[in-house]
Amino acid sequence: MDFSLLRRDPDIEGDGLLASDAADRLILDEAATLIDDGASGALAVVDDAYGALSLGATAAGARGVRSHQDGITGERALSLNAECLGLVLPTSTGLDDALDGATVVLMRLPRSLDRLAEVAAHIAARADQDVVVVAGGRIKHMSVAMNAVFGEFFGRVDVSHARQKSRVLFARGPRRAAATAALAEWPRTRRHDDLGLTVAAHGGVFAGDRIDIGTRFLLSVLDDAVPVAATAVDLACGTGAVAARLALARPDLQVLATDRSAAAAASARATAAANGVEDRVRAEQADGLESVDDGTQELVVLNPPFHSDAALSTGVARHLFADAARALAPGGELWCVWNSHLRYRAALERIVGPTRQVARNSKFTVTASQKR
Repeated sequence: MDFSLLRRDPDIEGDGLLASDAADRLILDEAATLIDDGASGALAVVDDAYGALSLGATAAGARGVRSHQDGITGERALSLNAECLGLVLPTSTGLDDALDGATVVLMRLPRSLDRLAEVAAHIAARADQDVVVVAGGRIKHMSVAMNAVFGEFFGRVDVSHARQKSRVLFARGPRRAAATAALAEWPRTRRHDDLGLTVAAHGGVFAGDRIDIGTRFLLSVLDDAVPVAATAVDLACGTGAVAARLALARPDLQVLATDRSAAAAASARATAAANGVEDRVRAEQADGLESVDDGTQELVVLNPPFHSDAALSTGVARHLFADAARALAPGGELWCVWNSHLRYRAALERIVGPTRQVARNSKFTVTASQKR
């Protein structure tokens, strides 16, 4: 397969933002014998960024490939790349459905050990007893702690030779009892008494069950954000802490929490339930505000990510600014917290409308941008 033909679309594209890399090719090469030996119909792919693993396995002869991607844009990129390459589209599904009875699992190693622990537990609990997990990544993002995580849920963990600054871990012999017990702990929850808020988080969601300092700063001024609004949106919601806090503070407010990550959307639903506001907070997986009609929202709240996968990128934030501008009603406001060194104010002025500084400390700035 020609990996150079793969694209990230509809995700952000640009210099340094690649749809595949050497780790994808190494995973497929290390799994080649397993695919040839009859993995068809029982091969699962987890956290395949833009389809390199799923389509690479399909091109190598695997049939009935099942894929689970946490990001909705990655799932859509897989579909577009399959069409471009003329390959059969793998089945995209939930994590457990993808893993049921799998004899081979291919996966990219996440940077988050919590994400790895939760996914590894799901594999050990749901895959075939003879499953072989082939998990790889770039060496600079790997650690020996990953071996230990797999060791909690599998009886044997092996390591490949390095190639092109990439490496693969192999896990065999699932420990089902340990995996089942571990899964009962997810999502993890933590009470933040100073905020009157409980946060629930699945593995890999930004900040986990903590509340990062940027969000804390935003929450400290959020009572002044369009106090007459009947609806609000927590855009790129992560664990949904902002959505839950808004709903707790405003008993008549209906809140939509949206994130492209399936784990984040599930976390936001769990956070809403943990705070007793699930009747007024709706959490969904979506690419930005694609489910929201133009010009309908009075308040959008955003703590924008500044990474696209492992690469630093301001493109994600600008995409979200534009989506907020589209969804806001005239006079509606986007309240945004951002690292001050990113200097987003000019972009907010241009994309959304007149922007005022609400608060600033040594690291973060909170702004309110009014839709023209």
